[in-house]
Amino acid sequence: MNDKQRMAKILDILAKEYPNVKIQLNFSNPFELLIATILSAQCTDERVNKVTPSLFKKYKSPSDYVNIPIEELEKEIYSTGYYKAKAKHIKEMSKMLLEKYNGVVPSQLEELIKLPGVGRKTANVVLGHCFNVPAIVVDTHVIKLSNRLGFVCTKNAEIIERKLMELIPKNKWVIFTHYFISHGRKICTARNPKCNECVISKYCKYYLENIVY
Repeated sequence: MNDKQRMAKILDILAKEYPNVKIQLNFSNPFELLIATILSAQCTDERVNKVTPSLFKKYKSPSDYVNIPIEELEKEIYSTGYYKAKAKHIKEMSKMLLEKYNGVVPSQLEELIKLPGVGRKTANVVLGHCFNVPAIVVDTHVIKLSNRLGFVCTKNAEIIERKLMELIPKNKWVIFTHYFISHGRKICTARNPKCNECVISKYCKYYLENIVY
């Protein structure tokens, strides 16, 4: 069985295991998702979702974030961690949106990654969930599982993204990320993965190489 066939088996199994997976961040438009994803760096989606209802009610447009004093924005997002860097990125990102894109979030990867604080991961989140553009989001869970399953041997997110794009049908790129995130949180944890409870263990290089007979 080659890697593409093995990935197909894994996706079929995870689709049955996690039938209702979806993005956990709450948002109502691309701009809100952009901000929520920036806030989610080194922070749980649950925490971000506690911060954004009040934030999005007060500030609705890029101009709102440009005009808000940075100290006030830092106070609003303090609990998400790294609040000084995140506030700076949000204000600079909003400023560029106004100056270069007429306040509209672009729908192309090349343009999104020009925005301050927006890397490929954040850009792909927005593309896949707001613009129906097939995109693979490589977060810590995807990096972890891709390596343990033996599809890659690197932590370089861009290399992993390119490899996964070869193995996964384009129409499954967006949902794939949620399968891996869900499985990474529930079973394939960073420490002490629950291999004996894992539904895809027979396709996992890490498991097969560490079986004690």
